Amino acid sequence: MTVVQFDPAGFKAEQRDTWNAVSGGWEFWRDRYERAAAPVTAWLLRAAGLRPGHRVLDVGCGTGEPAISAGRLVATTGRVLGIDLAPEMVRRARMAAAGLDHPIDFVESDVESLDLPPHSMDAVLSRWGLMFAVDRHRMLSDLCRLLAPGGVLAAAVWDTPAANPMTALAFRALGAELPGPPPQRPGPFSMCDATRTREELAAAGFVEITIESVPVSMRFASVDEYLQYARDVTPPGLLRAVRQHLGGDGERAGWNRLAEAAAGYADGEGIVCLPGSALCLRARGAPDGATPGRTG
Repeated sequence: MTVVQFDPAGFKAEQRDTWNAVSGGWEFWRDRYERAAAPVTAWLLRAAGLRPGHRVLDVGCGTGEPAISAGRLVATTGRVLGIDLAPEMVRRARMAAAGLDHPIDFVESDVESLDLPPHSMDAVLSRWGLMFAVDRHRMLSDLCRLLAPGGVLAAAVWDTPAANPMTALAFRALGAELPGPPPQRPGPFSMCDATRTREELAAAGFVEITIESVPVSMRFASVDEYLQYARDVTPPGLLRAVRQHLGGDGERAGWNRLAEAAAGYADGEGIVCLPGSALCLRARGAPDGATPGRTG
């Protein structure tokens, strides 16, 4: 059996291409998605305890949240920096923040290439971004080091696939007959084990760690509307893999499976409501600003 090796540099390049390609879809569905994500955004902002003057980093800012909401809380004396690997996401985040009376900086970067001095942030936010780090220990250690003594990390990752039809339904239906990815490959559910995530945070130097499940859901007027959303935001690489391995018939079969699965979440009026669950975590940097040495 051929063992597929994980290529970290190739994965980052693929992620950049993927998020660039779907950035237009995410912008189109922004309002719908933000309504669904509102409980998580509120949890993060509350957990971070933001106030005027705070310096805030948003990791994996996407099209602008929660950085934009954080900016309202720290303005006008604070600072918010949003980073994302995909330049198209950064461009759309800048557009979303244009004209605000609390300027926010958005830059193309990932944590591993971000050059910020230690203890330069009072809070680090991330909404469904940490799971894609290729070296999670290094990333978490770097974030802990960036925090001022006692500063707060407030982040959301996805709970298990079973708890997340909102996110997992399309991947399960479209990729049902594809070979599995390399075990080291990061993905949307790579931090869904709360016990392991707590241990990783502690190993990176964080203290006072809490993890809470926060329910979310996304509504669509019909199965067809949901399918359009899925077409707009599904990674092109997944669809290419389906075509390469299974051909056009296999791709059509995948979309049919997805339509059937989505219909199972429709009510009597045809409205589709897909549930989800986020693991929201809060942790403090070390009180004295010290963190364990980085490995890797």
